[in-house]
Amino acid sequence: MTKFIFVTGGVVSSIGKGIAVASIGRILKSRGISVSVLKLDPYLNVDPGTMSPYQHGEVFVTGDGCETDLDLGHYERFIDIDLTQSSNLTAGQIFSEVIARERRGEFLGGTIQSVPHVTDAIKKRMHSLAEESGADVIVVEVGGTVGDIEGLPFLEAIRQMRNEAGRDNVLYVHVTLLPYIGATGELKTKPTQHSVRELRSIGIQPDAIICRSDQLITDDIRNKISIHCDVQIKAVISLPTVPSVYGVPLMLEDEGLGDFIVSSLTLSGTTGDMTDWQNMVSSIEQPDKSMLVAVVGKYVELQDSYISVKEALVHAGLWHKLDVNIRWVQAQDVEKYGPEEYLDDVSGIVIPGGFGRRGVEGMIETVRYAREKEVPYLGLCLGLQVMVVEAARNLLGKSNANSTEFDPDTTDPVIHLMHEQKEVTEKGGTMRLGIYPCELVEGTIASKSYGDTLISERHRHRFEVNNEYRDLFKSVDVLPSGISPDGNLVEIMEMSGHPYMLGVQFHPEFLSRPDRPHPLFREFVDTAKRTLREGGQHVLPLS
Repeated sequence: MTKFIFVTGGVVSSIGKGIAVASIGRILKSRGISVSVLKLDPYLNVDPGTMSPYQHGEVFVTGDGCETDLDLGHYERFIDIDLTQSSNLTAGQIFSEVIARERRGEFLGGTIQSVPHVTDAIKKRMHSLAEESGADVIVVEVGGTVGDIEGLPFLEAIRQMRNEAGRDNVLYVHVTLLPYIGATGELKTKPTQHSVRELRSIGIQPDAIICRSDQLITDDIRNKISIHCDVQIKAVISLPTVPSVYGVPLMLEDEGLGDFIVSSLTLSGTTGDMTDWQNMVSSIEQPDKSMLVAVVGKYVELQDSYISVKEALVHAGLWHKLDVNIRWVQAQDVEKYGPEEYLDDVSGIVIPGGFGRRGVEGMIETVRYAREKEVPYLGLCLGLQVMVVEAARNLLGKSNANSTEFDPDTTDPVIHLMHEQKEVTEKGGTMRLGIYPCELVEGTIASKSYGDTLISERHRHRFEVNNEYRDLFKSVDVLPSGISPDGNLVEIMEMSGHPYMLGVQFHPEFLSRPDRPHPLFREFVDTAKRTLREGGQHVLPLS
């Protein structure tokens, strides 16, 4: 029978609950226990697809085309699993489902209530994931914090699960902040006590408490929390801030959380072996060299907007024993002050995805700079499109070239709306989403990077390269090196003769793993590490 671990948060949000969940998954997997994960988001949006990145950070896309919370990216990277739409559930989805059933008359005229109808729908999704995945353990993260009004149906649902699934099959873990008061030099436990009291008032007694703080907790603190929160001393887990998030599974394992979970849920598995993970973390924390890469985007003020891009660069750097330092550059600043102000000392440039015309001209200027200075360049989704626009303007002489997303009346629509998107009127879940195949042209940067001629990548876009301009781009050495199997869609463009200038219509960052960096990021960093900025651009061996 599948067992469940429910992870709640208290005091404040953004304390690393998602990383804790991902780390629990990693710990269990290291013991030979199969794991799947479910994120419960209490907001009323159906999904984060239409939400501003400033509100919600990155929209992570699963292989089956679901727009999800960024925490699913953490789960996939840490546990090395491919999740589906079944792993992300919002209050908006649940309420929509219940109301639709009522409209169809499925409740036979009965009154629809939060309990039992909403809570039953939530529990049904949990059980469906258990059946679909066949996992030994489902780790469920409840978004938000205890006491949030919108989260109450989810909390009530997980409360009911212990009685229904059995006490030996359900474990509650509470992640809470211990603030440090500098004036007194103390970690304060009172906020934790209050959040646990709130949780207990709902009917949930946590079995373990993960204490987030800037330092290890003392035995006195541990005893105090144990007494006031009615939790075993061994289940009070210290989680201080660590240099890399990938160090969290090791910290939790050292604190005994893995043993506690296995014992509490009577799980069978091997002794945890995290040697490979330890070696990886040591490499992250002790790199041989460092390198500076610029990420030029629209939402750089909130780095979570590009969290998968950031981690993919970390993974590639790890592969090459490098610390990849990122300079976050606002594209609008490039428009105002020029690219030289921000890019003259970087060894590589990445332009990630985005929507809307804000900052686009700054991105186009960034592409021009990378092309002319021969700085290694990787364009992701929008990063491909601005690369194409720049080439049309400055190599083909089409000064008005643009995407119809930004200029519907452009005389040279080198990027235009996909044919199947022209009749789409609704927002959310209506883009080209999920895994699609791509055929690579032999001998190109793309095919050499992948070491294959047929690949599959995750997409999230509405616009594409206009096929009418393909041959023109070839004439200036901007080559379509990846094409959909039916020949209709350009998936990859690259510039021959450039050290590394490549744009992709998909999101390779979603498939990168700490121990298996994505081939495009790996090769991009490999080229960038051999790049010295000394006035002009020179590609030189550093090893």
